[in-house]
Formats: sequence, C-alpha cells, structure tokens
Amino acid sequence: MKRTRARAEWTLAGISMIWGGSFVVVKAALNDSSTLAFLAIRFVIASALLGVVFAPALRGNRPGRSGWRGGAICAVLLFLGFAFQTAGLRYTSASNSAFLTGLYVVLVPLFASLLTREPPGRAEWAACGLALTGTSLMTGVGPGSLNTGDLLTIASAAAFSAHMIAVAHWSARLSYEWLSLLQVAGVAVLSLGSFWWVEQPFVIWTSRLGGALLVTAVLATALSFSLYTWAQRLTTATRAALLFALEPVFAGLIAWAVAGEHWTKLSLLGAGLILSSILLAQLRPGQTN
Repeated sequence: MKRTRARAEWTLAGISMIWGGSFVVVKAALNDSSTLAFLAIRFVIASALLGVVFAPALRGNRPGRSGWRGGAICAVLLFLGFAFQTAGLRYTSASNSAFLTGLYVVLVPLFASLLTREPPGRAEWAACGLALTGTSLMTGVGPGSLNTGDLLTIASAAAFSAHMIAVAHWSARLSYEWLSLLQVAGVAVLSLGSFWWVEQPFVIWTSRLGGALLVTAVLATALSFSLYTWAQRLTTATRAALLFALEPVFAGLIAWAVAGEHWTKLSLLGAGLILSSILLAQLRPGQTN
C-alpha cells in the first residue's frame, strides 16, 4: 500500500511539472489561435485519445444518470477554469498566470467550508492574507489595479477550486476512465459550441501551434487528467494539494529558462508568500484528508 501511494504521489509531482511547463507553451500558441478555438482543438484531440485508450474499460461500465450529471458538472467547471486561464494568458506573463492559478489550493478549503457549513479557521484566513499579499508583490500592483489577464486568471483559480471539490466527490462514484473522459469530452463540446460566437475565431497553422497542441492535448490533458483521476484515489487530498503546489514553481523556472521572463526581488518574495499560503492552507491542525 505504501509503495502504491508513493507511486501515485510521484505521478502527481510529474503532472505538476507537465502543467507548469504548459503555461509557456500555451502563451506562445495564442499568437496563432483564438482562445476557445485552441481549447476546442486541444480537447477534441485529447477526447479521441482517451476514447481509444479507454475503450475496453468503458464498454462494460457505463455510468447511470447520476454519473452523467457528475461528469457534466466537472466538465463545466473545468471548461470555465481553462477558458479564463487561457484568455488571461494573453494579457499576463506565464509565471504570473501560474502563481495566480495556484491560488486554487487556498480557495479549496474555503469553498469546502461553505459546503460543510463549518467556518474557515484561523489558518485559512491567514493563508488568504498571505496569498493576497504575495499576489500584490508578485504582480507589482495592488488589488485595485490588477490587469485584465490577472483578473481572468484569478477567476480561473476559483473555477479550478470548485472543480477539485467536484472531482473529489465524484471520483468515488465513477471509474477514473469514465470521469476522465466525461470531463475532457465535456470541455471539447463546450469549446466547440462557444468559440464561434464568444470570440472572433482564428487559427493560423504553424509549427508552433502544432507543437503546442501536441504537447497540451497528449501530455497536459489526456495523459495528465487520466493519471490525476487515478492517483487521487490512492492518496489524501492534503498530500495531493501539496504536490500540486509545485506547479507554479515549475512554471516560474521554465518561464525564466525558456521565455526569459524577468524576476525581481519583490516578485520572488511574492511567489514565496503564495507558496507559503498554499502550505499553510493544507497543513491545518487535525486535518487528515
């Protein structure tokens, strides 16, 4: 059992690295595609891959009405998270986007408190204060002057927070194959149904866009979401959240190494405060799951 959990947690750490690296890739690809068109192509490819790979497991284990509803809820929340995040990347840096997205780990316990009707404790409030301070230092602006990309990314963090809670609930009621496919296919359908009227769609087929679609569809979507859904069953929510806290760290390092994004002393301090808030939010006294 310990070996199985260790394998699952190493898997989650690997997913964090993949997702962290995808920020730079997606930001570059948005020069060649509109936001929702990019998501539509990415998730259609990922859905097709999952449908082929999971075909044997899907045939004899179809979900009931409740399962379909759960998959739809997870898909809508995941779509909102990616739509806001990808749109925000047009107006903010890859490292800013990664760290602001990481706020979802702080928001998860707050949202969970609303469901359980138990008020947040002092640790949660302290974590929120650290996160807000870190966000201000990292972006170089105050809460009242965040740019459009920053605000869209914060909205994506809220959507991803709700999505994590939904997945935690439905992963115990659906096979990981079906839940993975329903989420990814749902985002594909929602993107296809909205890109042509929500935005001015465009796609310029370049090697940069093709490479980004390959990396994000295969690695960051099909592979990562199926492994994430599998691994979440084998470890606690707390340990999983701590491992996902590595995502903005990987993103910041890759953005610095590959895209040459500049880090100041204040941005480093802000990033450190956000990571501290993530740890504080998850290491609450008495928490075991």
